Amino acid sequence: MPLAARAEKVTGWADGRVGFGKTYLREVSPGTMALDAVLFALLSAAMWGGSSVISKLGLERGGSPFQAAMTVVTVSVVVYWGAVLATGTPILTDSTFVIGLFAFTGLLSTAVARVVSYNGIQRVGASVNSAGINTRPVFASLGAVVFLGEVLTLQTAFGIVVVVAGLILLALSKGGDVRGWNYSDLVFPLAAALIFATGNVLRRYGLSLTQMPPLGAVAINETAGLVGLFVFVALYTRGDVRSLLSAPRRAYAFFVGCGLMSSVALFALFEALSRGRVVVVDPISSPQSLFALLFTAVLLRDVEEVTPRLILGVVLVVVGVVVITAPELVAA
Repeated sequence: MPLAARAEKVTGWADGRVGFGKTYLREVSPGTMALDAVLFALLSAAMWGGSSVISKLGLERGGSPFQAAMTVVTVSVVVYWGAVLATGTPILTDSTFVIGLFAFTGLLSTAVARVVSYNGIQRVGASVNSAGINTRPVFASLGAVVFLGEVLTLQTAFGIVVVVAGLILLALSKGGDVRGWNYSDLVFPLAAALIFATGNVLRRYGLSLTQMPPLGAVAINETAGLVGLFVFVALYTRGDVRSLLSAPRRAYAFFVGCGLMSSVALFALFEALSRGRVVVVDPISSPQSLFALLFTAVLLRDVEEVTPRLILGVVLVVVGVVVITAPELVAA
């Protein structure tokens, strides 16, 4: 039996290009939106994986995690607002609550989480850090059990055990940064995962309340994150900004490249979240560690070590996430 067609409200141009412009109705099959969400989520995973490796190259050339965050967010703001002006995307026309929600996610997931994440990359390496951040769906599942009263199924419990086993293998892998790292350093990618997971839920909630195009939402998100970072600079340096931002030009060159990749990654994530549920989009975008592992093997051979245990640990984390989210993925 053929799938029944349905009307879907989308934001785009009359010729079918989706992502910005006017709102109109188009006829689609039930699976179209899910496929769009999957493709954008996979693009986000690939770009995040690559950007973490590029940022590591900048950190190895004298940059700091905070400099990486400032540069990446600044590049993102320039890219997004340039796209907003070029396309005439309508923004700041929605309710104060929605705009404030996207601004809050920017402060949380852009300012705080990225600084924490770049600290993780500097300490444990891009490959291990990306694997730790892949645990985002685990936090979402545990949060649903603790705060929403949902039942911890046997399958979810098994998935969590697999993820934990993967993290243990990562800790014992002797992979990642060749200079070595302590087990306590894993707190940085795990904390970033928790913050990113919270941010994704809030972003999806905000996108469900508005017809604002994802491009407008992500522009507000990144702008708020940049403002938060500037406030931190003002409070932390007390006017001595140069000392905090002083780094070799070659480090900033890599951070700019990371910013361009991150811009694509975040925009793809917003597009995915506007088309699919968090429980579907988040796990599909999680294999960024597999992409990071590939880029690490090619670009960071002198900086990070890829060991068999590291590879197995990354695979276990990804498998555990799939096990946890499989029922939702099938239902989607």
